[in-house]
Amino acid sequence: MGRVFVPWDLITNFVTDAFVGYGIPEEDAKICTDVLLEADKRGIESHGCNRFKPIYLDRIKAGIQQPVTNFEVVKETECTAIVDGHDGMGQVIGYKANQMAIDKAKKYGLGMVVVRNSCHYGIAGYYASQACDQGCIGITGTNARPSVAPTFGVDGMFGTNPLTIGIPTDEDFDFVIDCATSITQNGKIEYYERIKEDVHPGTIIGRDGKEVLGDAGEALKMIRNGTAALTTLGGIGEALGGYKGYGYAMVVELLSAILQDGNYGKALNGKDENGNLVPYHLGHFFIAIDTDHFLGEKFTREKAGEIIRSVRNSTVAPGEERIYTANEKEHEVWLYRKDKGVPVTEPVQKEILQVRDELGLTQYKFPWE
Repeated sequence: MGRVFVPWDLITNFVTDAFVGYGIPEEDAKICTDVLLEADKRGIESHGCNRFKPIYLDRIKAGIQQPVTNFEVVKETECTAIVDGHDGMGQVIGYKANQMAIDKAKKYGLGMVVVRNSCHYGIAGYYASQACDQGCIGITGTNARPSVAPTFGVDGMFGTNPLTIGIPTDEDFDFVIDCATSITQNGKIEYYERIKEDVHPGTIIGRDGKEVLGDAGEALKMIRNGTAALTTLGGIGEALGGYKGYGYAMVVELLSAILQDGNYGKALNGKDENGNLVPYHLGHFFIAIDTDHFLGEKFTREKAGEIIRSVRNSTVAPGEERIYTANEKEHEVWLYRKDKGVPVTEPVQKEILQVRDELGLTQYKFPWE
């Protein structure tokens, strides 16, 4: 797809200026950029520059996402808080709400903040890492537009609903498990469409109860119009444990709605009964556990490192080179890309130039020009 590597300082400054050009205050724009590019640093290209224009800028332009974030604390106790994001920037809402949970944990041992009326907050792993960096165990999840079917169902009833956990270690990277409770996510199907890759077997179910195969663009249209849905971890039916993914997806759906009286399911579709675009009103939750309130950050990091190394040092399956633990591959991607830059595909290159020309940011020249 003609990927070109762009230096980090160039893409960081451009994305920040573009966000500012769309009305986001500078400090908030820096947060949005940091979350967005963290995905590319970890090799999660479905949530990085690939989504810069269509998920964030286009939604601001459509009026369904507010560039200026009204972060309202609706209720607060020593260890908890409820936040209304008023459809502002999800990354800003997520960053501030998560930091509230961390601050509460640092003082009282545990902190939990729940959010309603938010927008897409980027990769969930960003927030788990934010907690780990401050010596906390971090747990977060978010609901999303309905595109995943329950076990034995074919309707998209809930989102890809990541359940993400970060645990500090003494390694060069913390243990961060960040994945959807579906086999794949909408962003990955969008990415497959851009790079002309077919959908993978077993990841999408049609109205007939059978897997959808072939062109990713067509599969994406089917998901959008309700004639297909993503499958939960474990796949179609119960044979390979699809009910487990379904159950964990529902945990995230519930925690993203019940404590803050948030929207859920079909109400997160992003359209009204007439098909007009409306805000998504997403819900998130953030839990922080301070390790210093237990046996201390140093002990926690060393013990966690000991455990994950014992797993990595176990017997490797024939034909395989090594065993990985969560966040290890992402760390290796960063080591490769930190001097090389962020890879940008041809479709995203065109979007970047379109945004640059629209905003008159003529000072920016990119390697593919």
